[in-house]
Order: sequence, then structure tokens, then C-alpha cells
Amino acid sequence: MPASLALASAGTAAIGLLAGGGPADPRLAALPQLLVVLAASAGLSGQEPALDRAAAIRWAPRRALHVVLAGLLAAATLPVLQALGGQPITAGFAARNAAGLAGLAALGAAAAGGTYAWTPPFGWFTVAFFTPPVNAPVLTWMLLPPGDHAAAWTAGALAAGGLLYYAAAGPRR
Repeated sequence: MPASLALASAGTAAIGLLAGGGPADPRLAALPQLLVVLAASAGLSGQEPALDRAAAIRWAPRRALHVVLAGLLAAATLPVLQALGGQPITAGFAARNAAGLAGLAALGAAAAGGTYAWTPPFGWFTVAFFTPPVNAPVLTWMLLPPGDHAAAWTAGALAAGGLLYYAAAGPRR
């Protein structure tokens, strides 16, 4: 996890420097959050299947906490991006994207295993990056303004669904 956090921090700083204070681009604002979630998704695989089954502790709250922490780390990129790149990004935008991306990573871990937990957030971001937001608000939720209702509902559903599914089922083996 420390190596993942270092990689995400370096990537966020690099994106902030490349943004250079030009006009606000939601793709540049969502990209550092994606990097943090991708880095944190490496830890969603669990340690050992036998340990998960035989442990005397309940794993569901710990799994949920892991997803929440990944989302909080992704939301923490907001001040870094604003300071380095001059992007006028709001806290609502950062919170919505962080929650939705963390939920997508949790869904990926529960459905395909921790090794492939990064694929749903990366795939969704890639499609949203090249899709015009006006044509598909649910598909491009992470690039829409903070007040957009379709974006908020989509991110909320992804966050809640991913959190509950991963907490209950754990990573796929």
C-alpha cells in the first residue's frame, strides 16, 4: 500500500503540473482521482482465502472501511489539484467522483478478484473520456458538473453497490 500511495501522489502531482492553470477540464480533475483509486484497488484482493474463512473477526466492516478509505484518499486529491494546476474544482465534484470510482473498484474486486479490481474504474473512465457528456449523462457521470442529478445518482449507486457487494462477498478468488 505505501508504494501504491507514493505512485498515486506522484501521478497527481504530475497531472497538476501538466494542467498548468489553463481552463478547467473535468477530465484532468477526474484523472488524479482515478489514479488514486487504481493504486488503492491493489489492496482489495485480501491476504489469504483460508484466513478469511477461519478468522475469528468479522471481515465485512474491515472491507467496507478499506473501500471508504480508498474514496477518502481519492477525494484528498482536490486541494493538490487546485494548488498545482489552478483548477476550480468543487468539493462536491471531488466527493462524487471519489465515491463512485471507489465503488467501481470494489465491484471489480468482488466480481473479478483483486487482481482485476482496477478494470471497471479504468474502463468507465476511458469510455467517458471519449464520449460527449450531453449524449450520455449516466455514462459520463464523472465529467459532469457537481449539480447534475444523473451523475449524483449514478455515482451514489456505484458507491453503495460496490461497498455493500465487496463488504458482504469479499474479493473473488
